[in-house]
Amino acid sequence: MFLNIALSRRLPLAVLLGLIPLAFVREWVVVVVWLVLIALLVSADIVLAASPRGLTFERTVPFQVRLSQSVVSELVVRNQGRRTARGLLHDAWQPSAGATNNVQKISVPAGAARRLSVTLTPTRRGNRTADHVTVRLFGPLGLGARQFTFRSPAALRVLPEFKARKHLPSRVARLREMEGGAAVNVRGEGTEFDSLREYVDGDDVRSIDWRATARAREVVVRTWRPERDRRVVIVVDTSRTSAPRVDNEPRLDSYVESALLLAALAAKAGDRVELIAYDRVTRARVASSNRSNVLKECAAALAGVEPVLVEADWTGLTALLRTQLTQRALVVFLTNSVFPAGDVGILTSIGSLTKSHLVVLASVSDPEVAQLASQRDTSEQAYDAAAAERSILDDAAASSVLASSGVVVLSALPADLAPRLSDTYLDLKAKGML
Repeated sequence: MFLNIALSRRLPLAVLLGLIPLAFVREWVVVVVWLVLIALLVSADIVLAASPRGLTFERTVPFQVRLSQSVVSELVVRNQGRRTARGLLHDAWQPSAGATNNVQKISVPAGAARRLSVTLTPTRRGNRTADHVTVRLFGPLGLGARQFTFRSPAALRVLPEFKARKHLPSRVARLREMEGGAAVNVRGEGTEFDSLREYVDGDDVRSIDWRATARAREVVVRTWRPERDRRVVIVVDTSRTSAPRVDNEPRLDSYVESALLLAALAAKAGDRVELIAYDRVTRARVASSNRSNVLKECAAALAGVEPVLVEADWTGLTALLRTQLTQRALVVFLTNSVFPAGDVGILTSIGSLTKSHLVVLASVSDPEVAQLASQRDTSEQAYDAAAAERSILDDAAASSVLASSGVVVLSALPADLAPRLSDTYLDLKAKGML
């Protein structure tokens, strides 16, 4: 608890009122007497203010909330002193917690309690905290006050917004169609026998079951469905390249949205989902667990993940994946596809995983780069266009090297990356590659 003396906004007005007689009586004695009187009144007001030692606080804060949603934090103020506590209370949440009414007037009679509600609408993921509560208690005249700061820590976990949730129903519907609503005519190592049905135009003749056809006296084909219980590993890059903002949001937020949508869809498909947030060390991890809780676990793990201003250690990451992945898996990298020029080690590290696993690299494309490349009217724009063209060429070169190694490379705008990645996952399943 920290004690300070505060003065009211009424005090300057009271001082000015005392100076009015100077217009009629030009004696400095009047000013001195009035100022002394004001000082005595302020001192008496501070002394007569309620004692803060009688105040206690109890917080009730929700455990978590999704980004952009609102919750109410309640603060119960109890006055165990002998005087009514009148004044202002400031519930000091950090700005990104989005507290809209955290400064309120209070009037708590002796022996009574008051419940104050503060609406929180967070603007950032992670733990939003409140460290203290500041109370300014005024005396009867409202000229002076005792201001006290109490330690009262609180925390609210803010989960990712998951705006991409709106794309989930349509992808789940397509998944159900692949699994049983319609035949899958492509057979691969990621498909298994489902059932028999009558041949229709357009079916692959390689799917004809000749023994069943002989027994039924009509052409019968086998249908295949994607195998379940596959392993899907989602790697979210948290290095410095995830920090730049594209379309007014960090790349990392787009990666988080894409990871959540893919995790939810893969869980619906019966696959085992694992999540790793990595730069040079593991920042968050979700191991394969109960499929019904995968989305909650991934959202909770990614809630506090922020970009770190270091280079990603791709060699260390791929070595970690090799030691932990003993069976064929789908490994999805959510990262920037524009690697430093000449850095063959990164491309080799990612490409080497394709010998044992199916690898997808998804990145955010920046529309501003294409815009800069098209504007060359002035010398300054020409330099910007040259830099943009260099970035585009580096991206194309890196994508070409990765694709030649068997990596599936895709790039999309922030709002389109999550559905594009989920569609790619479904396409790989439909082709029997997973």
